[in-house]
Amino acid sequence: MPRRPRDPRTTTPVALPVDAPAATPWFRNLQISGFTVAVFVLIVAGLIVLAPSLRLLVEQQREIAALEQRVAEQQAEVDQLQTEIDRWQDSAYIEAQARDRLLYVYPGDISYLIIDDGVTPERFDGTPVSDEIQTTRIDWVRALLTSAVTAGLTDKPADQLPSPQFGGGG
Repeated sequence: MPRRPRDPRTTTPVALPVDAPAATPWFRNLQISGFTVAVFVLIVAGLIVLAPSLRLLVEQQREIAALEQRVAEQQAEVDQLQTEIDRWQDSAYIEAQARDRLLYVYPGDISYLIIDDGVTPERFDGTPVSDEIQTTRIDWVRALLTSAVTAGLTDKPADQLPSPQFGGGG
C-alpha cells in the first residue's frame, strides 16, 4: 500500500526545554540497559578468570626464551669441542702438541729448554733492561759505514780496530 504524503498542517513542531543547561555531562545521556550491565560483568569476570593464565603464559614464554638461549650457548660449546676433536684427528697437530706440551723430540734432535726463573735481565752496568723505546747515543748508520770502510781499507787485526761504542770510529 502506497504511503500517503504528510500534511504540513497536521505536524506539530517539537521544542527543546528552555530550562535545561547547555553543558550537560555526557554520562547523563547514557542509557544503561540490563544487557550492557551483563556484558560488562561477563568481560570483568573473564578478565579475572584469564589473568592468572595470561600471567603464567608470559612467565612460560620468558622461561622458554631463557632455555633457548642456554641451548644456543651449549650448541656453540659443542661446536667448539667438535672442532677441537677434529684437530686431534690430524697427525701434525698431535705431533706439535707432543713437542710443545710433553717436550718430545725425534732421535738426533737437540732441544733447548729455557726456564723463566723470574730474574729481571740487567745491562752490564747493573741497570735493569727497559721495555720502552729509547734513543741510542751513537749514530748507527755512521758506525756501520765506518766499520765497513775500516774493515775494507785496514791491515790491522780485529782486536786493534776501534769500536764505535767506545768513541772510536776512524
